[in-house]
Parts: sequence; structure tokens; C-alpha cells
Amino acid sequence: MTTFTLSPKLLGFLISTRAALAFGVGLLAASRLPEPQRRRVALTLIALGAATTIPAARSLFRARNSNSDAALEEGVGVPVAIESSAR
Repeated sequence: MTTFTLSPKLLGFLISTRAALAFGVGLLAASRLPEPQRRRVALTLIALGAATTIPAARSLFRARNSNSDAALEEGVGVPVAIESSAR
């Protein structure tokens, strides 16, 4: 398991981009909105989530390589643990 520290801003960015992608996919499957409006909103959210995947991944890898302990000591980071299935 890998543990590193993310700033609250970066953590919020990662969560919101993943949520936009998931909400867009959910809208495609739902039938609450009229079809044309639902497709337009869903595809916009999916595009937003997909377009922010690369910057989010870069930020995550950058945070993994930075000094996590210093951020925790300063009280500006949130510790995150990620379990990798690759061994």
C-alpha cells in the first residue's frame, strides 16, 4: 500500500472530476430529464471528467513523488493510502 499526502485543493479537484464523470454516465442511464437535454448535459459532464483525467493523474503522481512528511507536519495535507493490485 502506498501512502502519500494531497493538499485539500488537489483532493477536491480529484473528487470533483471523478464525480462529474460518474454523474454524466448516470444521467445517460436515467430518464428524469427529456432525452435531448439529458444527452447534452451527460455528454458535457463526461467530456469534463475525461478531459481532466490526465491533469488529475499528473497531479497525483507529482504528489506521490513530493515530500509527504513535510506537508503533514505543516498541517496542509491529507494523507491518502492507495492499495495497488500489481505486485
